Amino acid sequence: METALKRGWKIAAGIAAAAALMLALGGCAANVDQPTSAETSDANRNYMAQVNQIVDELGVKLTAFDDAVSRDDVVSMRTQADGAFAVLDKLDKLETPDDLKEVQEFYSDGCSNLKDALSAYVDLYTEISSATDDQPFDYSTYDERLKSIQDTYNQGIEALKAGDQKASEL
Repeated sequence: METALKRGWKIAAGIAAAAALMLALGGCAANVDQPTSAETSDANRNYMAQVNQIVDELGVKLTAFDDAVSRDDVVSMRTQADGAFAVLDKLDKLETPDDLKEVQEFYSDGCSNLKDALSAYVDLYTEISSATDDQPFDYSTYDERLKSIQDTYNQGIEALKAGDQKASEL
């Protein structure tokens, strides 16, 4: 029988898939070239190169998070989530060329939602794994909480897609 934790693992797998999506987004958006000045074009390429590097780092962190979930290792989940948060913060703090400010806003919004979803998932998983006979986990809220986490995750993915779309239009 599938445990609640294993059903919830789909969220973690989805979050790891976000790293793959961001790799695709960063790769697609890396083609952004403004026909204005060489300096602007260089700044845009530099920004997108940094985005790609950060996304690569994020992929590593989320893969490690996914591995911790598969092992039911709550301590490692928290550690790997914290590592992913640090990488997402790097993206949020990137110096962004003026031409790509709107793209950055979408990426930042998406990353914020992914951080919220990842954190909520770790919190939920921690509550379940630390439940005792004296203080059992209230499974009556599980499906609702998991849906909320999934909705936040989906909002993050949609924001990343919107950023990619905007980048491809430039």
